[in-house]
Amino acid sequence: MKFTAAGDALIQRRIHDTFEGLDEIAPFVEKGDARFFNLETTLNYEGDAPGGQFSGGTYVRCNPECLDDMMMFGFNMTSFNNNHAFDFGHEGFLQTLDYVNESGIVHSGTGMNLDEASAPKFLETKNGRVALIAVNTSFNPAMMAGIQGRRTPGRPGINGIRLDEHFTVTPEELEFIKSFATKTGINVSKEITRKEGYYPELADGEAEFGIYRFKAGEKTKRHLTPNKADMARLQKAIYEASMQADYIMVSIHSHQITGELKEQVPDFLEEICHAAIDMGANAVIGHGPHLLRPVEVYKDSPIFYCLGDFVLELYSIEFAPEDFYEKQSLTSSDTVHDLLKKRSANFTRGLMEDMRMMQTVIPYWETEGGKLTKLEFLPIELVKNGNKSEEGLPRIAKNLEFMEYFAKISEPYGVKMKYDEKAGVYTCQW
Repeated sequence: MKFTAAGDALIQRRIHDTFEGLDEIAPFVEKGDARFFNLETTLNYEGDAPGGQFSGGTYVRCNPECLDDMMMFGFNMTSFNNNHAFDFGHEGFLQTLDYVNESGIVHSGTGMNLDEASAPKFLETKNGRVALIAVNTSFNPAMMAGIQGRRTPGRPGINGIRLDEHFTVTPEELEFIKSFATKTGINVSKEITRKEGYYPELADGEAEFGIYRFKAGEKTKRHLTPNKADMARLQKAIYEASMQADYIMVSIHSHQITGELKEQVPDFLEEICHAAIDMGANAVIGHGPHLLRPVEVYKDSPIFYCLGDFVLELYSIEFAPEDFYEKQSLTSSDTVHDLLKKRSANFTRGLMEDMRMMQTVIPYWETEGGKLTKLEFLPIELVKNGNKSEEGLPRIAKNLEFMEYFAKISEPYGVKMKYDEKAGVYTCQW
């Protein structure tokens, strides 16, 4: 079987059908039987949905026709299980779900309840049946879908993998935290309700400071551990898909950073991706931090820890909720131009000003019996200083310096890349 994939499509306006990037990129995308991208926006018309109480950072939306534009590239699978799914509240989420359902594109990771959101969805191709399961580690807790009860309906939302966070500290540091918590009174309310039975008792060698939990240990370190129940739900979905599909893909949206570099793969993310393959998945497609992270071949299966941005249109907002203005000490009487100008410090900082966010790849891979036999990357760069109608849209890259760095960070994961000048792609060995 053959596959292609792309990272985040943070799309907020129509793509004109004469855009040259379509003719450049669509033939490569269409080489795959299954062709996935992450839909990082909400689909609704102006005035149809109020701004959400929280957002993924920027309140993003586009008219539903934008999904048709993405499908012009040849994509036939997607997910909007990401941190922007509730940018326009409950209404915006349900509208997006309706529009994606109506489009006919295969999608996973969202639904009217947790069972629906976590279920594998299937793509029929001439070379086999492909299952897609989508999970997310970067979300507001209110976005999580709810379980369908016998007498109560489930809650619409996303299929999340919660991260249990705690810190290990030295015994001396633990005593300081306890003392500081007592002096500040930060835990008073929680301790009272704990005595009333609403919170579990702390074990010996544990302390809390507000929302943070600390344990005595030999080394001071932050720990992010995938929630066991959520991982069991992923395993169940993969198990179910294994009976129905020839190939299983897991999409994972994850923003968390635990190292000194944004490109560095957090331990918990590696743990989730390896576990997904161990459970029976054949590929993991990562996205979230808007830049390239390493690729790994684990047990003859590709793991793309982050594929970066395929479309990035943060400067294409036509209107914004009042909450967005308030974050910048402005009001909706100000212009969107003023809003984005202030947040970006006069357009000198942010994702749109960081070239790493404009450099990405489209992987193409082939498999035999579910095992990887071929892997190559098409280098892509997003339009930065072109016409406004093309800003943030993908073209085949001309400057390939970023590929050297991508190859460098992937080598520790056992993947080596070589440029095929004639084909214009990077071929991989592992």
